Amino acid sequence: MLRYLPFLLVLALWIYAFIDCVNTPESQVRGLPKVVWVIIILLFGEVLIGPIAWLAAGKQRHPVAGGGGSTPAEWHRNHSRKKWIAPDDNPEFLRALKEENKKDESLLKDWEADLRRREEELRRKEGHGASQAEARKEGEAGNGPEETPPAAKG
Repeated sequence: MLRYLPFLLVLALWIYAFIDCVNTPESQVRGLPKVVWVIIILLFGEVLIGPIAWLAAGKQRHPVAGGGGSTPAEWHRNHSRKKWIAPDDNPEFLRALKEENKKDESLLKDWEADLRRREEELRRKEGHGASQAEARKEGEAGNGPEETPPAAKG
């Protein structure tokens, strides 16, 4: 297994340099066009010349913003982290909850008003339909001579 380790390290560096080159914006590529760097990395990757050349000279490297050349530990010590606050103690979270509740309540009121309106329309339609049915029943109960069917002779 140890005999494959150098090959795997070379392959890993080759893949890293290739992906880094492909993902780098054209404005940050130095010296040669990006396509030429990709070809150099692919052609000379086995002997590490391409990937090392890309990492050393192909890409503009920017220092960490605000770091001033300090180590990561110094940077973290000098920059205070935002302290975590429980949601029930966070005023922004509570304010957002109140706003969301107001929106939900207004939506619920609108739905209830719409439901009441629809129920009232149904009652009116049923009431109108019932009054027509009652009128028909009254008309059938008071059959006059014009509505009486003729008697069968026989």
